[in-house]
Amino acid sequence: MNTNGEALRLEAVSKSFAGHAAVQELTLGVPRGSVFGLLGPNGAGKTTTLRMVMDVLAPDAGAITVLGQPAGAAARDRVGYMPEERGLYPRMHVDEQLAFLAELKGLARAEALRRAAPWLERLGLADWRRRRVNELSKGMQQKVQLVATLLHDPELLILDEPMSGLDPVGMDVVRDVLLEAHARGCTLVLSSHQMETVERLCDRVALIHRGRLLLEGTVAEVKRRHGGNRVALVVEEGDPAFLWGWPGVLAARREGARVELDLEPGADPQPLLREAAARLRLARFERVEPSLHQIFVARVTAAGGTA
Repeated sequence: MNTNGEALRLEAVSKSFAGHAAVQELTLGVPRGSVFGLLGPNGAGKTTTLRMVMDVLAPDAGAITVLGQPAGAAARDRVGYMPEERGLYPRMHVDEQLAFLAELKGLARAEALRRAAPWLERLGLADWRRRRVNELSKGMQQKVQLVATLLHDPELLILDEPMSGLDPVGMDVVRDVLLEAHARGCTLVLSSHQMETVERLCDRVALIHRGRLLLEGTVAEVKRRHGGNRVALVVEEGDPAFLWGWPGVLAARREGARVELDLEPGADPQPLLREAAARLRLARFERVEPSLHQIFVARVTAAGGTA
């Protein structure tokens, strides 16, 4: 298989702990230059997968290719990895911490400090650079980890719950930083429970549950394939109750003037629209695109889990 266009490739990867299968024959590819969302409920195997990509854990079976090389030290210096748990030394000063982590990636100390200064300024941490990490809030520590991840200009960024601990303003700043890294040509892989974040940032997603792949594709493809067939009406006059029994309607919900109808897959909404227009005064009739959150909950629930 030609994987030249992929920044990351997992082929039939499995990992178990004490007889528990955390990841089961997982196959997926991350195209170069994409923003890829790895989704799944708690315990789905997301963090285990990312740790195998970073060679922190070795897979029991399968193969992982990172930037055209087998996962390992050779590729690691070209990757920026931000784990979900804090990977910082609590008693080190912020600037010393950043210089130390950058040196591990092959960056000279003076260059690391030079690069860190504008990042700390932008993320509101300039006045904290000589403070110990354990004096910072959770959100500020998360920003320090992000700076450490970016300093060596990685080709691939792997971020496990990157918005954890951030307030809404901090989340917006971090989103902008990540999108700018992407615009410079960096490939992003992020694991997150925050579907709004994924929907705003990612162009491709994969959903795993109990270590297995449930779906994968562009956000548009996932919504088209798994989003169902739903329409919405806003009723100005008339009683829409007759729609509950209309042929092809699987479910109906009403909230004030708005009515949402789930139709059978492939059902044409035009006859329903004609009938509704004849019997009701409508302010709006539209197809409804599902959110990633709705698809996530529906697919995980159907697979026998809780989202």
